[in-house]
Amino acid sequence: MLRTISLAVSLFIFWLLLSGLYTAWFISLGFIIAVVIALFGRSFGYADEEGHPAELVLPGLLYWPWLAVQIVKSTLNVARIILTPSLPVSPKLIGIRPTQKTAVGMATYANSITLTPATISAKVDRNAPKFVVHALTEASAAEVEGGEMDRRVTAFEGSR
Repeated sequence: MLRTISLAVSLFIFWLLLSGLYTAWFISLGFIIAVVIALFGRSFGYADEEGHPAELVLPGLLYWPWLAVQIVKSTLNVARIILTPSLPVSPKLIGIRPTQKTAVGMATYANSITLTPATISAKVDRNAPKFVVHALTEASAAEVEGGEMDRRVTAFEGSR
């Protein structure tokens, strides 16, 4: 029930932000529609732990800023490589073993790798579990292999 309420609140806030109209009629209509959609979500299964992981909002407040900093650092590094052609580019594929236990955790980790410039999650095998990552440079490969992002995503995921 917590997920359904959280989904309804999220949808209602989204409605308010996008509508730009704050009359009693539109606010009431937005609230009713958000509740109906959340109830349908419960029936159709998109208000489940994968579709709406409400319990990950607070851990996300610690992880997302760290990820944003990593994205900016990597972006600056890739820009430096582009602007200085003499810098080494040594693309390679590496295999890593993620420590996440849930589908949400593994998807977060794979997407975090891909969001960070100079690395791409090329293959995700949830059954093994193993990721194949394409790295633009030796440094970006070493950073992925270092496991800092893996540890932070595992902490974000928690012990669910």
